[in-house]
Amino acid sequence: MNASAESVRFDEYTLWVDLQDGRTLGVPLAWFPKLFNATPAQRDACRISRYGLHWENIDEDILVDDLLAGNQNGQGIHLKAAT
Repeated sequence: MNASAESVRFDEYTLWVDLQDGRTLGVPLAWFPKLFNATPAQRDACRISRYGLHWENIDEDILVDDLLAGNQNGQGIHLKAAT
């Protein structure tokens, strides 16, 4: 798929990923325990690369293509993309 993230933000329960093609993905933080338990400062330390999201300080990596495919750690997850 090769979609790329443009920005990342959080609310109390959701990881929001804005894609370069204009779509926005909302993913429950509960799917990513390291992010769910992270402090706001740790969450804000996200590094966006061509293929994914990386939080070095909590050792978390998420591929955008996996989010779009509904995969998380090899398990199927059904996502809804917001426009």
